[in-house]
Amino acid sequence: MTCAGQEWTVQEPSAEAFRGIDVGFFSAGASRSREWAPVAVGEGATIVDNSSAFRMEPDVPLVVPEVNFCAIPDGCRLIANPNCCTIVLLMAVAPLCQLGQVQRLVVSTYQSASGGGAAMMEDLVSQTRRSLDGVDSTPSFTRHPYAFNLFSHDSAVRPDGENEEEAKIVAETQKILGRPDLGVNVTCVRVPVLRAHTESVTVEFAEPGPTEDQVRECLQNAPGVRIVDDRERNHFPMPVEASGIDEVLVGRIRRDPSHPSAMRFLVSGDQLLKGAALNAVQIAERLLAEGRLRSGALSGQGS
Repeated sequence: MTCAGQEWTVQEPSAEAFRGIDVGFFSAGASRSREWAPVAVGEGATIVDNSSAFRMEPDVPLVVPEVNFCAIPDGCRLIANPNCCTIVLLMAVAPLCQLGQVQRLVVSTYQSASGGGAAMMEDLVSQTRRSLDGVDSTPSFTRHPYAFNLFSHDSAVRPDGENEEEAKIVAETQKILGRPDLGVNVTCVRVPVLRAHTESVTVEFAEPGPTEDQVRECLQNAPGVRIVDDRERNHFPMPVEASGIDEVLVGRIRRDPSHPSAMRFLVSGDQLLKGAALNAVQIAERLLAEGRLRSGALSGQGS
């Protein structure tokens, strides 16, 4: 196939296919990653895996480069890419940890169709068109009507009432921040937006918490973050503006009047870029820049 003016060979995965590969990006689901990542590592490749297969393995670093790149030890050749919502969340929350002891996070997500893949995006468009035309708009991919509707995230609900998406964000946030004691309360909702996830976040600090000005200044200086916080024009982070850009947008920064040391804000980020592919590429770029990779061939397992 031709990509960016260069010819690339596409072949079935095998031990031989990974031989001589410098770094591989896996994004074809957990089962494929469990099957082929160890094979690729055994052939000398460094793997950045975007599935959930290895995220909570204690010996596999789970990395957002701006937050915990130092978690990758020398010689490590299997690195996990976090859940998209976890990445977007921590791009805004992690910098605030330098302002005081974070005790608890309360997060509500507004997740776009892109998180469910191309089929979910197509179903949203199709349902919306049919609904506007006044014809049957029965969903073909989603369990519930998606056009002009929203519903609890479409992952399996566990016996404790949490769904798998919520459980991922909790566990991954605690691991990346190195805070197994951190309280994290998450509710995940799918909304009829094509691309980019948005999250409402409350950060509870131990008293005394930072001021609004301190939070704003901290986020203004945080890499990969852009402040969108114009109260006069009521202009705050929106998925339509976060789509297609590398930065995570943060705004609606304000105190929580119900808590003596809590701050609230909105964050929006492209699920396909910083929430997935971009984060993985940034990991590899940092490894290469630090001389921890050869500047050799690239490989991908994707769908």
